[in-house]
Amino acid sequence: MHTIVRWFHQLASPPTFDRFAARWSRVFYVAALPVLLVGIWQGLWVVPAEQSQNDAFRIIYIHVPSAWMSLFVFALMAFYSVIALVWRIKICEILAMACAPMGAGFTLITLLTGSIWGKGTWGTWWDWDPRMTSELVLLFLYLGVIGLYHAIEDRRSAARAAGLLAIVGVSLLPVIRYSVDW
Repeated sequence: MHTIVRWFHQLASPPTFDRFAARWSRVFYVAALPVLLVGIWQGLWVVPAEQSQNDAFRIIYIHVPSAWMSLFVFALMAFYSVIALVWRIKICEILAMACAPMGAGFTLITLLTGSIWGKGTWGTWWDWDPRMTSELVLLFLYLGVIGLYHAIEDRRSAARAAGLLAIVGVSLLPVIRYSVDW
């Protein structure tokens, strides 16, 4: 157990983390790509069409995981921001700010696939219901975090300010999640 704690402590150092990420990121990309392609192929072409919505339903296999990931990544960004603000661990600042573009991408995919599905189901690309609007607000929060981080010259101050926005914005996640049920 002591070895694992020491390993995590070493990875908290940005140079050590950079070396670790440089070594393993390509391996994870190569391993994830076939899984991603098989999942997309299964969801869009292999799964039989739904009885009432026909082929329009298949996009849900992209839409729902993207929606969940958009929420998860924002929560992760807020978690890293809390750690960075409380314990001033620089790698958590870096990880929190790295979450923002990834989460914005998932949120954009969610909005686009939701609009495509909505056109086939409701006959309109956009309907200002709580689900769509709250996901759009989440995209604006992601863009706000990214913009705030890039607007401030000092990277530490920028990460703190953007982290505070992420921490405040995390209170919106239950509203977004349960807007589907309301």
